[in-house]
Amino acid sequence: MHFTRPRELVVAGLLGLVLVYVVFQFAYGDLPRIPTLAGITFAILAVIETIMAYTIRSRIKAGRVTSSIGIARSVALAKASSIAGSFMTGGWLAAFAYVFPRRDELVASVFDTRAAVVGAVCSALLVAAALWLEHCCRTPEDDERSTTRGTTG
Repeated sequence: MHFTRPRELVVAGLLGLVLVYVVFQFAYGDLPRIPTLAGITFAILAVIETIMAYTIRSRIKAGRVTSSIGIARSVALAKASSIAGSFMTGGWLAAFAYVFPRRDELVASVFDTRAAVVGAVCSALLVAAALWLEHCCRTPEDDERSTTRGTTG
């Protein structure tokens, strides 16, 4: 498994953007109102992953890593979270792009616009936290090699 590449995040974000926009285009009138705090789960996950990142980082720097399987699981979690967060950021941005211009026509669009903003911000926070966790799981040798070669993984 390799570390997350920017193009993977871009592809996931574009897929989320296109899929959600198409769903809204054809079925917005049949969908229930989006709860304003629907995306807050991503912020909670971002906080958890940030705490994990600082814990793992301090353990690696202190040389107190007892199980590399735990680090590998954290990398897998970080990769999955960054991809999912990117997909959902695209989805929330699509929701925003659909409902924002219609807020004068539809009362539900006003509430859905707020929910889309909260969701997009929280999803972006998850992507950032996941990438930080992934970075903190690198061994010091990986960091030294990437800086000397000028690549990041």
